[in-house]
Amino acid sequence: MSVVALIDHAVLQPTQTAADLRAACTLCAELKVASICVKPSMVSQAVAWLAGTPIAVGTVIGFPHGGTSTEAKVRETEVACAAGASEVDMVVNLGQVLNGDWSRVDEDIRAVVEAANSAGALTKVIFETGLLPDDETKIRLCQISKEAGAAFVKTSTGFGFVKQSDGSLASTGATEHDIRLMRAHCGDQVQVKASGGIRTFDDARRFVALGVTRLGTSSTQAIAAGAPGKSAGRSEGY
Repeated sequence: MSVVALIDHAVLQPTQTAADLRAACTLCAELKVASICVKPSMVSQAVAWLAGTPIAVGTVIGFPHGGTSTEAKVRETEVACAAGASEVDMVVNLGQVLNGDWSRVDEDIRAVVEAANSAGALTKVIFETGLLPDDETKIRLCQISKEAGAAFVKTSTGFGFVKQSDGSLASTGATEHDIRLMRAHCGDQVQVKASGGIRTFDDARRFVALGVTRLGTSSTQAIAAGAPGKSAGRSEGY
């Protein structure tokens, strides 16, 4: 399978419009990506514009900070699936994770997985790895996600930032270390999605070689253009 066929093309920037969505749907259909991941308000339109294609429509839940209540996440999942989403990428409650409140983290993930499963949709659990303190926390999230029945674990939202020593902010994203760690602790039944900072064909190929089966990016056109035998393309960011 080609690298491009593993892409979940992201249309998640706050300022992206219906025109941006229409262009993205056309691109996804032309390149035959795995899915398009859109803002919740865009799900029904994406489903309509991609009708008759094999491209799945996904959306995000509790995005990007994960701090909404479990009840809100469940309802958001139900509404998205009713609109036609077949995949949901949920953000864990980072405050609860950092607090070590594992029972509530488990309940949060499990409730979304159950709501998605009831609608025939799959769930990807976003850890926001760049904001987590250590490997043990990431391993615990892998275990909880696996036991909850999630289809995927996912590194990042692409919207996470950490403060540097000089006070500036740096974006967080997928790293080789985190992909290896997640792949090693998820078991065969849970797949891994790399997201955040994947902008070139070489970036994508490197993560696929480490065992990821989905790639979250908005740089789909640049990645496709950078594949062997293709001309160089322009990165769209994220």
